[in-house]
Amino acid sequence: YQRRVSLLCRVELLPMRRLLLLVLLLAPFYVEAQSHMYRGGSTYTSNILYTFDGKYLYRGNSTYSSDIIYTFDGQQVYQGNSTYSSDILLTFDGRYIYEGNSRYTSDTLFTFDGKYLYAGRSTYSSDIVCTFERRHIFAGGSTYSSDILYTLDGEIPVALLVLLM
Repeated sequence: YQRRVSLLCRVELLPMRRLLLLVLLLAPFYVEAQSHMYRGGSTYTSNILYTFDGKYLYRGNSTYSSDIIYTFDGQQVYQGNSTYSSDILLTFDGRYIYEGNSRYTSDTLFTFDGKYLYAGRSTYSSDIVCTFERRHIFAGGSTYSSDILYTLDGEIPVALLVLLM
Protein backbone atom coordinates (compact mmCIF):
# COMPACT_ATOMS: atom_id res chain seq x y z
CA TYR A 1 0.00 0.00 0.00
CA GLN A 2 2.77 2.46 0.92
CA ARG A 3 4.59 1.78 -2.33
CA ARG A 4 1.43 2.47 -4.35
CA VAL A 5 0.82 5.80 -2.56
CA SER A 6 4.41 6.84 -3.15
CA LEU A 7 4.09 5.95 -6.84
CA LEU A 8 0.83 7.95 -7.14
CA CYS A 9 2.46 11.00 -5.55
CA ARG A 10 5.31 10.84 -8.06
CA VAL A 11 2.90 10.48 -10.97
CA GLU A 12 0.80 13.46 -9.83
CA LEU A 13 3.90 15.61 -9.32
CA LEU A 14 5.30 14.82 -12.75
CA PRO A 15 3.10 17.37 -14.63
CA MET A 16 3.83 19.98 -11.94
CA ARG A 17 7.56 19.41 -12.33
CA ARG A 18 7.29 19.81 -16.09
CA LEU A 19 5.31 23.01 -15.67
CA LEU A 20 7.83 24.38 -13.17
CA LEU A 21 10.71 23.49 -15.50
CA LEU A 22 8.96 25.21 -18.41
CA VAL A 23 8.36 28.36 -16.35
CA LEU A 24 11.99 28.44 -15.23
CA LEU A 25 13.24 28.02 -18.77
CA LEU A 26 11.01 30.75 -20.23
CA ALA A 27 11.30 33.28 -17.39
CA PRO A 28 14.49 34.94 -18.69
CA PHE A 29 12.75 35.64 -22.02
CA TYR A 30 9.73 37.36 -20.48
CA VAL A 31 10.06 41.11 -20.81
CA GLU A 32 7.31 43.61 -20.21
CA ALA A 33 6.74 45.55 -23.42
CA GLN A 34 8.08 49.07 -23.24
CA SER A 35 8.47 51.75 -25.85
CA HIS A 36 11.05 54.51 -25.79
CA MET A 37 11.31 57.94 -27.33
CA TYR A 38 14.84 58.96 -28.33
CA ARG A 39 16.35 62.34 -29.12
CA GLY A 40 16.81 62.84 -32.89
CA GLY A 41 17.59 59.81 -35.06
CA SER A 42 19.47 57.99 -32.29
CA THR A 43 18.51 54.74 -30.58
CA TYR A 44 21.29 54.83 -27.98
CA THR A 45 20.22 54.23 -24.40
CA SER A 46 21.89 57.48 -23.40
CA ASN A 47 19.46 59.35 -25.71
CA ILE A 48 16.23 57.95 -24.23
CA LEU A 49 13.96 60.85 -23.34
CA TYR A 50 10.83 58.93 -22.27
CA THR A 51 9.62 55.37 -21.58
CA PHE A 52 6.02 54.21 -22.10
CA ASP A 53 4.75 50.92 -20.64
CA GLY A 54 1.25 50.93 -22.11
CA LYS A 55 -0.29 53.03 -19.34
CA TYR A 56 2.34 55.32 -17.83
CA LEU A 57 4.84 57.64 -19.46
CA TYR A 58 8.07 57.96 -17.48
CA ARG A 59 10.92 60.43 -17.61
CA GLY A 60 14.07 58.94 -19.20
CA ASN A 61 14.69 55.20 -19.09
CA SER A 62 12.98 54.86 -15.73
CA THR A 63 9.91 52.89 -14.68
CA TYR A 64 9.85 54.18 -11.10
CA SER A 65 6.51 55.53 -9.91
CA SER A 66 8.24 58.75 -8.87
CA ASP A 67 9.16 59.36 -12.55
CA ILE A 68 5.62 59.08 -13.98
CA ILE A 69 4.80 62.17 -16.03
CA TYR A 70 1.46 61.17 -17.59
CA THR A 71 -1.11 58.37 -17.39
CA PHE A 72 -2.90 57.19 -20.55
CA ASP A 73 -6.10 55.12 -20.37
CA GLY A 74 -6.88 54.71 -24.07
CA GLN A 75 -8.65 58.02 -24.62
CA GLN A 76 -7.58 60.42 -21.89
CA VAL A 77 -4.19 61.68 -20.81
CA TYR A 78 -3.94 62.51 -17.11
CA GLN A 79 -1.36 64.54 -15.22
CA GLY A 80 1.11 62.34 -13.33
CA ASN A 81 -0.16 59.11 -11.78
CA SER A 82 -3.72 60.42 -11.49
CA THR A 83 -6.92 59.13 -13.06
CA TYR A 84 -9.19 61.83 -11.61
CA SER A 85 -11.39 63.63 -14.13
CA SER A 86 -10.06 66.97 -12.87
CA ASP A 87 -6.55 65.89 -13.95
CA ILE A 88 -7.42 65.14 -17.60
CA LEU A 89 -5.12 67.12 -19.88
CA LEU A 90 -6.18 65.77 -23.29
CA THR A 91 -8.83 63.53 -24.82
CA PHE A 92 -8.07 61.56 -28.00
CA ASP A 93 -10.81 59.94 -30.10
CA GLY A 94 -8.55 58.38 -32.74
CA ARG A 95 -8.56 61.41 -35.03
CA TYR A 96 -8.89 64.56 -32.94
CA ILE A 97 -7.05 65.63 -29.81
CA TYR A 98 -9.14 67.83 -27.55
CA GLU A 99 -8.22 70.00 -24.60
CA GLY A 100 -9.18 68.49 -21.24
CA ASN A 101 -12.24 66.25 -21.06
CA SER A 102 -13.97 68.04 -23.94
CA ARG A 103 -15.06 66.82 -27.35
CA TYR A 104 -16.30 70.15 -28.60
CA THR A 105 -15.10 71.29 -32.01
CA SER A 106 -13.91 74.55 -30.48
CA ASP A 107 -11.62 72.59 -28.09
CA THR A 108 -9.79 70.70 -30.86
CA LEU A 109 -6.04 71.17 -30.46
CA PHE A 110 -4.80 68.78 -33.18
CA THR A 111 -6.00 66.52 -35.97
CA PHE A 112 -4.14 63.25 -36.64
CA ASP A 113 -4.62 61.27 -39.86
CA GLY A 114 -2.16 58.45 -39.17
CA LYS A 115 0.80 60.21 -40.75
CA TYR A 116 0.47 63.95 -40.19
CA LEU A 117 -0.37 65.93 -37.08
CA TYR A 118 -2.19 69.14 -37.99
CA ALA A 119 -2.82 72.22 -35.86
CA GLY A 120 -6.47 72.57 -34.86
CA ARG A 121 -9.16 70.87 -36.91
CA SER A 122 -7.34 71.45 -40.18
CA THR A 123 -5.93 69.05 -42.76
CA TYR A 124 -4.19 71.70 -44.86
CA SER A 125 -0.53 71.09 -45.64
CA SER A 126 0.31 74.54 -44.28
CA ASP A 127 -0.98 73.40 -40.84
CA ILE A 128 1.22 70.28 -40.51
CA VAL A 129 2.98 70.33 -37.16
CA CYS A 130 4.93 67.10 -37.64
CA THR A 131 5.09 63.89 -39.68
CA PHE A 132 5.09 60.33 -38.29
CA GLU A 133 6.86 57.86 -40.57
CA ARG A 134 9.08 54.80 -40.14
CA ARG A 135 9.21 55.16 -36.34
CA HIS A 136 10.47 58.73 -36.68
CA ILE A 137 8.85 62.07 -35.93
CA PHE A 138 9.87 64.74 -38.43
CA ALA A 139 9.54 68.51 -38.19
CA GLY A 140 6.60 69.84 -40.22
CA GLY A 141 5.77 67.96 -43.42
CA SER A 142 9.36 66.85 -44.01
CA THR A 143 10.68 63.29 -44.16
CA TYR A 144 14.36 64.20 -44.56
CA SER A 145 16.71 62.52 -42.11
CA SER A 146 18.08 65.93 -41.15
CA ASP A 147 14.59 66.87 -39.90
CA ILE A 148 14.15 63.93 -37.48
CA LEU A 149 13.07 65.29 -34.11
CA TYR A 150 12.51 61.97 -32.31
CA THR A 151 12.78 58.22 -32.88
CA LEU A 152 10.43 55.62 -31.38
CA ASP A 153 11.20 51.94 -30.81
CA GLY A 154 7.58 50.99 -30.18
CA GLU A 155 4.10 52.42 -29.92
CA ILE A 156 3.46 55.61 -27.97
CA PRO A 157 0.01 57.17 -28.40
CA VAL A 158 0.02 60.41 -30.37
CA ALA A 159 -1.97 62.10 -27.58
CA LEU A 160 1.04 61.62 -25.29
CA LEU A 161 3.53 62.65 -27.94
CA VAL A 162 1.94 66.06 -28.49
CA LEU A 163 2.57 66.87 -24.83
CA LEU A 164 6.26 66.01 -25.24
CA MET A 165 7.04 68.01 -28.37
